[in-house]
This record gives sequence, structure tokens and C-alpha cells, in this order.
Amino acid sequence: MVEEKNNVSAPKPSRLRTTMRRLGRVIKWVIIIGFMGALFAGGAAAGYVASIVKSEPVRSRSMILQEVDKNAITGFAYFNDGSPIGQLRTEEDRRPVTFKEIPQLVIDAVIAIEDNHFYEHKGVDLSGTLRAVKQKALHESVQTGGSTLTQQLARRVFLNLDRTDDRKVKEILLSLRLERFLSKQQIITAYLNKVPFGNGSSGYNVFGIKAAAKGIFNENDLNEINVAQAAYLAGLPQLPSSYSAYNGKGEFNEAGFKRAINRQHLVLSRMLEENKINKAQYDEAMAFDIKKSLAPRTVKAYNTYPYLMMETERQAAQALMSVTNPGQAANASADAKTKDDNDLLKEAEQQLRTGGYMVYTTIDKSVYKSMRQIAENKNNFSATSKTKGDEQAAAILIQHKTGAILGMMEGRDFQKEQMNYATQMVRQPGSAMKPIAAYLPALDSGLVQPGSIVDDAPIILKDGSNGYHIPKNANNRYQGLVTARYALNQSLNTIALKLFNEKVGISNAWAFAKKLGITTLESSDNNAQTGVLGGLAHGVTVEELTNAYGAIPNGGVFNDAYMIEKIVDSQGNIVYKHQANPVQAFSPQTAYLMTDMLRTAVSEGTGRLVKRNFDQSGKIPIAGKTGTTQSYTDVWFEGFTPDVTLGVWVGYKQPVNKLETKVQKERARRLWALIMNEVTAKDAQLFQTDSFKRPDGIVSRTASAYGSDIYNSKYPPKNSENGVSRAKYITYQGVNYIPRDGTPDDMLYERTVRKREKPISELIKELQQAFKVMRRHNSLSYYLPQDADKEAPTQIDPRKDDGAAPNAPSSVNVSYSDGKAIISFSPSGNSDVVGYRLYRSTDGGSFQRLGKVVMADGSKVFSDSPGGSSSSYYVTAVDVGGHESGPSTKASAAPVVPPADSESPDVPGEGDGTGAQPTEVPTAPGQPQAKAAGSSVALQWSAGKSADAITGYNVYYSESGAEPFTNIGSTASPSFEYKSGKKPKGWFRVTSMNTIGESAPSGAVRP
Repeated sequence: MVEEKNNVSAPKPSRLRTTMRRLGRVIKWVIIIGFMGALFAGGAAAGYVASIVKSEPVRSRSMILQEVDKNAITGFAYFNDGSPIGQLRTEEDRRPVTFKEIPQLVIDAVIAIEDNHFYEHKGVDLSGTLRAVKQKALHESVQTGGSTLTQQLARRVFLNLDRTDDRKVKEILLSLRLERFLSKQQIITAYLNKVPFGNGSSGYNVFGIKAAAKGIFNENDLNEINVAQAAYLAGLPQLPSSYSAYNGKGEFNEAGFKRAINRQHLVLSRMLEENKINKAQYDEAMAFDIKKSLAPRTVKAYNTYPYLMMETERQAAQALMSVTNPGQAANASADAKTKDDNDLLKEAEQQLRTGGYMVYTTIDKSVYKSMRQIAENKNNFSATSKTKGDEQAAAILIQHKTGAILGMMEGRDFQKEQMNYATQMVRQPGSAMKPIAAYLPALDSGLVQPGSIVDDAPIILKDGSNGYHIPKNANNRYQGLVTARYALNQSLNTIALKLFNEKVGISNAWAFAKKLGITTLESSDNNAQTGVLGGLAHGVTVEELTNAYGAIPNGGVFNDAYMIEKIVDSQGNIVYKHQANPVQAFSPQTAYLMTDMLRTAVSEGTGRLVKRNFDQSGKIPIAGKTGTTQSYTDVWFEGFTPDVTLGVWVGYKQPVNKLETKVQKERARRLWALIMNEVTAKDAQLFQTDSFKRPDGIVSRTASAYGSDIYNSKYPPKNSENGVSRAKYITYQGVNYIPRDGTPDDMLYERTVRKREKPISELIKELQQAFKVMRRHNSLSYYLPQDADKEAPTQIDPRKDDGAAPNAPSSVNVSYSDGKAIISFSPSGNSDVVGYRLYRSTDGGSFQRLGKVVMADGSKVFSDSPGGSSSSYYVTAVDVGGHESGPSTKASAAPVVPPADSESPDVPGEGDGTGAQPTEVPTAPGQPQAKAAGSSVALQWSAGKSADAITGYNVYYSESGAEPFTNIGSTASPSFEYKSGKKPKGWFRVTSMNTIGESAPSGAVRP
């Protein structure tokens, strides 16, 4: 039975059961394979993501907070009254706000259009992403974008804006991390501070909701934004450049505005859908005229005050650098001396432009605008030259009691030339340096006082190219002994050079100038013998030279000029404030003496034009100094009142170009008066002080022949400064000598004479020595001071008596001119002769000595008014020992009798001995007239003044018209005929002579 049971076959399964079993196996393997595939795909995906983010740092909470809170903030500059100059240089306007400052209306508008699930998602919105994919795939007209606000913030803060898959992955991961560490309030606030909104009404790119409200609707308070405006602003960040109602110049952009309005309508619809506004609000917003509420176009500060904005940024960056890096050069700028300084300055500039700083300057708005208007008025300048360009000008006005810069003229036209000529240009100062490096240090050390006697005589300086250099004065003459006040009034170069080189010393002079803020001096300037006139390695800036002058009316107290009053950061903290550091650079007494000397330089000297053109000269006291460089490449005027100092420079951009016309040469003085007229008319409050305060220690003293003047009581005039005495002397070759014992009195002069520090005889020796190596120089007589004949003698007459009577003169000739007898002769030939005497016989009578003499080195001509019907003459020579020669040959001529009804005019003066001697060398003859006839030339000129007592004339000739001119003859009358045997091609000039000496030459003339 059992066996049977075992052999019985099992029943076959049904078909359904078999199918299900097979399906189960398939599902099992599908699940296994799917699971394995998922594991594989997940690993690959994870690997792919890892490869994308491997270079991205894992940001900590603090790092994320720091970066999100970091905002580039727009900075602003202000005038000294707090009114805005404008936005610091950038193409962006950023004005961050806090969450509390953002109205809910603005938040609702932004969330409705950009991320309506903002408060529900954790950084990524899958539904929003799928919606964006669908809109893009189906090319729907309205596309909202799939990025959440968090993603947009992550992208703007941590990533670039390139549209790549890699960036999208990073963006999603960063968004998840941001949501982990930041609240929704922090995210929305950061977003609204950082996103762009297009161009504002000034043309700046506005970033952040506050800058957008200001730049687009001119609203500073976000709470004043209505629904229509909020919706308009909320729609802009998607495509800010496309939706901008303004272009980069702040001009209205119709096409962009229309696109922005379409976008606004969509925002309003979304707000209505999301129940952020009701239907009534929606209808009101749709009806609102957005265009009328747009901000009017405003000009960028860089268009209104371009020079000032650049200078503000430059000086503010230096101020910031001095705070953050106090050990570095405080004055580092574009030409900073080290790479480190340059790098630090660039960092400071970037910090200034993005840190939201408020920079408060010392600039007075009214003063600055007046100065700019003058600079930009073409009528105040010469026409533009094709070869030289524009005539440029620079000026700076400083309140010297504090050092605050109130105004500047930085140049003519910013569009043509961006350099600030007032603070950055370095030019030669010319004579404007004389008070700073010569007179001030000399006054302060007692080397000179206003009434001190100084000698306007040549100073001989070494010159590598010419052997020696003998500087000239602008008036082309040397006046001799004058007062220091007069020398400064007339800007005599010789006196300034002597103080600079011989009294003060170059190194001491520059040390003094450096105390007054002159920083542009180089070590090579210690060898610049003419540095007090210019000729420096670089020169000076208008700011620094004006700054130095400011210490004079400020009682000798130097306040370094400054323009940045304070800098305030975006949190309201003062990060920089100017600290005054006054320095008593020289005494109050020196300051007053210099001020008083510069006042007369304006009233009586080279600055007279300023006083004539300054409208308030009778009410506001002014003082100042002109400055001119060689050939008029630069002209200056540095002047001041008791309250302000104004310096003006005029020239061309390239120093080789000259100011040629009279008006151009006066331009600095004219501009100074013009600026002061404008400023005093508009800003009278700047001029509160009606006089220069006189300190204790100033006394008035009389310096004898030179009158009285004021002195520092520490340095009263010395007896030796009087320099005046009564003396008998004899003149030889232009030098006064002590006469030898035997010299007759009729050959001597007796008058008041002056004592010189360097005798003329010594000067002549130095000049003659210099002439030996100089390539070019004038005649010796040119260099002799005008008062050389008045010098007190210091040496004995060098001529020595040979013990014998001299030879008689020869070639005596008599002619008549206008009833006067003109007696000429040839000299004796003996070296010890000191002069000649004239004898006359009338109507055959005995010869009588007439008391007339001519000196041995003077003209060999007498004049006489004879009596009777006939006269004869002879001449004798007298030597240094008093020996007289025998008579010369006698000469006579019949006089020409004038008509009875005519009067004989006075003949030019004659040698009349001690009884009627002239007191000065004669003036130069009038301009000669030359007429050629064959091989001869006839010359004529005016006779000159009777007071000059002219005894004759010398005629000189030069083939080229340049030095040297050669003496070709003498004449007693104002005419001369020159015969050369061939037609003359050269130039002639004439000098006058009297018993004192020879005049300067007339102008040259050619036939």
C-alpha cells in the first residue's frame, strides 16, 4: 500500500499559478537589478556632484554671515557747510538698509514675482523649478525662473553669474547651506541690498532697494513707496539692463521703460493672486502714472565738479591710508616712492569707493564755484594756440589761520586736461621764491631789515658752460645802494641772490623753506645758485608755495594746508579727523616786517597792478609778491589779506612755451584781483580782520640818508648801515679813489658819498677776471652800478707821479655850435695825467685859466661861451703830482653870429671844475637816426638834457649788432659821419659823456 502510495503521481499546478510564480521571479530580479542600478547611479551622481564642488570651500556659519552682510556702499563728499559735492567716483550707487527699514509691501511684491514659496522651502523650490522647466520647454511667453531668492543670493554673493550646469549645482548646495544658517529675514534683507535695479536718474547703476528708490523715484524713505512703485521696483532685478528707464547718462529710455511697465503689470497680477493686495489696490496701482513719478535727471558729481571729486578722492585715500598704515608715507600719491606705498594707496582708494564713507572737505561752495567760473570763462584768457594749446591757470585759496583750503582753480577744462594744476603740477617759482628762501630767513636771523642798505651790484656766479654767469635784473640795470625794502619792491635779482648765496647760505635757505612745507626740493638744489629765482630740480606746487606764504600773515605760524576735514564710515563712526599741528616757523616780528615789505611791493612795486584792480583795496589790506621765470614761461602772484592767502599761477602745459603779450605777462596778477573781487563780493564773512596785527618788538628808526623804516627791536640799524660820508676824491676809469697828496683841488670832487660792502674797484677786478673765460658778456660799463661815481673811496689813486711835468696835449681844434665854442684835443700820452685845464685869450689879450677841467679818462672836449669878437684857446695837462705841462698849440676860429632876434640855446653841459660839476652820469642819448650815402653813414640824435652837462658823445659800431661794439670816434655835437670806404652793413649806437662818466648806450640802429 505504501509502495502504491509512493508511486502515485502529484497533481499538476494550474497555469495561473505558474504565471504568477514566474512574474514574482521577474519582479524580484527587477527589484534587485533596479536597486543595484540605483546604487550605481547614486554613486555616479554623488561622484559627479563631488567633482563639481571639490574646489568650493566648506563655508562656516561665521564666514557666510560675514559675506552676506558685506555690502559695497556708495560714499559721498561734502562741502564745508555740509551740502553735498556728490557721490564718490564709481559707476554704482549702493545704499544698504536693515530689515526694519524695508516695508512689507516691498517684500510682498518681490516674493510674489520671484519666489512665492519663499517661506515654505528650505532653499530650493521643486515646484517652482518644474514650473520654470515647463515654461521654458513650451516656450511660454511668461517665464518666472526656477531659482529661489536664496539661490539668487547665493549666486550673487559666492558665485559668478555665468549660466552653467556646474554653477547651478553649486548654487543649490549653497542655498541649502544658507537656509541652515540664516533666517528668512536675513536672506530677504541681504537679497534686497545686493541685487541690481538698472540705471538711476544720474546714470549710475543702482544696487539695492534703497538706492533704487532714490535713483528711480527720488525717494529716500522706502515707506513713501506706493503699491505701483513697489511692483515696478520688484520687477526690475530679473533683467535690470533691459527694464531700465534711464541710460548711462541718466537720460530717459522709452523702450526700457515700456518693458518695465509690462513687467510691473505682471507683478501686480501675482500680488493679487497671492492676496498681497486686494482688487481696489490693484486697480489703483494699474491706474497710477509711473512715468510722472520718475526722478528727474541729475548730473553726476563727476560732471558737475570733476576736478574737485578727483582731488577729494585722492586726498581722502591718503588720509585713510595714514590711519590704517600710520608707518607709511602720509603723502604717498600717484608718484609714491615705493611699491608698497602705491599698493597701500590703491587699497585705500578701493576701500574709499566701496566702504560707504562720507568725506567732509574744507571747500567753501561759493568760493569754489566763483573760482571755477573764472577758470571756465574764455574771456579771461588768451585764445587757444595751435602750437601751445590752452593758456593754463591754477590757484588755491587757503584760510591760513587753520590751513583749510577754501577753494581751488585746478585748471581750465577737465575734458581736455585732468591733471590738477593747483596740487599736482610742479613748476619753477621765479621771483615768488625770494621772500621764502631769501628775505624771510635773512630777516629772522637779523642779517637784514627793511631799512638795511644793500648793494644792487652784479653778483658773479660760476657757470659750467660759460665759465661764469652774471645775473641781470628785469630792468636791465644795476642801481647800486638801495634799501632792502626797495629791492624787494622792485624784485631786484641781485639782492635776493646775495642773501641766498652769501648771507643766509643755500642749505640754510632750503632748510627754512622746508619748515614752510616745501617738499619738492632735491639734494641737487643745494647747488642751485639761482634757486631763489627758480632753476630748481623740479620746482614747487601752487599749493605748497601758497601754503608757505600763509605763514607770513599768520604771525610766522605755519599750518600745513589740508582739504579733508573728517571721514565718517557707514556706521557713523569718525575714522579720520584732521589734527592741527601749528609750527612757529619764524618770529611774529619777522612775519610783520615781511608783511609790511610785501604791502609796499603791492602799493609801490611790481604788484601795483593788483592794487589797482582789486575793488576792496581801500578796505581790505593786501600784500604779495610777483613771480616770473626766465622768458615768461611761468608767472605767479602770491598775495594775502589778514584772513586768507591766495596763490595764482599762469603758463602753458609745456614749460617751453612762453607767455608773450603784455596781458599774458600780467595774467596772474589780473586773475588774483578778479578772484578776490568775486570772493569778497560773495563771501564777505571770510574777511573779518581789517588790519595786519603789529606785534611787540617792532620799532621805527631813521637810517639817515635813506629815511626811516621799521625794524625788529633785536636788530636796530647799525651806524655802519648809514653808509654816508663827506669826502674829497678823484675818479679814474669809473672808480672813486683817495687822491694823492699832490693832486690839485680843481681835479677833485667833494660831495656826499656812500660806503659799499664791496668797493667798485674790487668789483671791476672780479668782472675783468670773469670776462676772460666768459663766452658772452656786455661791456664793463654795463655792469657798473648807477651810483658807482658816488662810492666812498677806499683806495689811493693808482697813478703814480713820475716826477716830471707831462707832455702838452696836441691837435687842439675849435669849432662853434649855436654860439658855443667846442674845443677838442688829443691827450698828453703820459700815464700819470689826471686831467686837463683850458686857457682862453679874448680879443688878443693874455691867456687866462678858465677853471674848466676834464678828467684824463673822460672825453677830450671842452665847451665855452666866449666874450668879445675873437677868442683863442690852449690846453694843458696836469699830473697826479700837481705838475702842469706847457701849453698846447693855440687854436681859434671865428664864431658864427646868430641873428639878432634869436637866443642861443644852452649847449650840453661842460666840465666846470668843482664849482659846477654834474652829479650823475648822463642819461643815454635819444634813439639815433642813420642815413647811408655811398660808403658813409650820417648819424643824428637828440642832444640830451642840459642838467646832464654833456661834454661829448662816443659812437660805437658792431658788424652783427651783438656785443662787442667798437668805439669808432667821438664828437662834441649830436651828429657824426662815419666813412668806412665801403657801404656799412652793421649797427651803430651812441653814449653821452660828462665829467662824471659815460652813459648807458642808446638803442642800436642800422642804415
